[in-house]
Amino acid sequence: MSARAWVATRKGLFELRRQGAQWRIASVNFLGDPVSAVLPADPSAPGRPMIAALNLGHFGVKCHASDDGGRGWREVSAPAFPAQPPDARDDVDWKLLQIWSLAGHGDAIWAGTLPGGLFRSTDGGATWRLCESLWNDPRRREWSGGGYDAPGIHSIVLDPRDRDPARQRVVVGVSTGGAWASRDGGATWVSAARGMRADYMPPERAFDDTAQDVHRIVACAARPEHLWCQHHNGIWRSTDAAASWQQVTGVPVSDFGFTVAVDPNDPARAWFVPAVADQRRVPVDAALSVLRTDDGGATFTALREGLPQSHCYDLVYRHGLDVGADGRTLLMGSTTGSLWASDDGGERWQAVSTSLPPIHAVVLERA
Repeated sequence: MSARAWVATRKGLFELRRQGAQWRIASVNFLGDPVSAVLPADPSAPGRPMIAALNLGHFGVKCHASDDGGRGWREVSAPAFPAQPPDARDDVDWKLLQIWSLAGHGDAIWAGTLPGGLFRSTDGGATWRLCESLWNDPRRREWSGGGYDAPGIHSIVLDPRDRDPARQRVVVGVSTGGAWASRDGGATWVSAARGMRADYMPPERAFDDTAQDVHRIVACAARPEHLWCQHHNGIWRSTDAAASWQQVTGVPVSDFGFTVAVDPNDPARAWFVPAVADQRRVPVDAALSVLRTDDGGATFTALREGLPQSHCYDLVYRHGLDVGADGRTLLMGSTTGSLWASDDGGERWQAVSTSLPPIHAVVLERA
């Protein structure tokens, strides 16, 4: 059972610790500063520090590392794009706007950014290398903004079974630009959005790979070839490492949302947070619910106990839901600063706080 978690918000990074059946705020780091992403340390990779990404506006994007589990921090380098060639045929400025996602495996730290760059560090964030094979792919220029004006990489899925960095399997999700997969540590890439459909596009472009507004992609740790995707137009599932995707139909409440979490031990069990699509982006009927499937999307249960059911306008964004290593502990945070926890797979929820700053990401530590 997870006993520690991190909540990245618009005004700092909050450390949570479990005390009995309750979660309590144990410390606040970077108070007042927007923290866009956090990657806790990994006991299986003792040389890799914890990383926090800050977005300081006029002062730029900053990265901080901790070697003692968040008690002390030191600034390290932030990813940086190369100088943009004067003749570059690109609608995107080659300037880092935000670190949108962080992932780690072994001594490697991966960062997905706005605009849509993928960076890798193998020295704890001291230096970063742009994945030029993806950045220089001509199809990247077909990506477009989704939740932001610029396209960005919000999901990085690493196969935990891979030991050789040159054979690391990677899947990334792009808003808006579909999904992309590499089987050689990022040396080469293929589009991995086959089967996805974009209803907001003209019919002749509905199945275009780069038109897919992928909101979030996650994989089952025990069976990483099994992936789930919350898409702008519904829920998709892959059982072949993103080579193809099948839409999940018959979803109750709403199949629109931003986030998804999958049981690390059971690829058929996943959670979603439904919302009203497009402009409103609030819970359906102003009543917050979590959808769980236990059978690969054949059926769903709407879970509401402990969640507000009247005049609730909380939105759970892409990184606002996480599940612990036990497959039962869940943490969920909203863009209006509410935070809930469940220790029974979402059957019952309890409010941890209703007055945090807007929440960008929640992460449960894997002991």
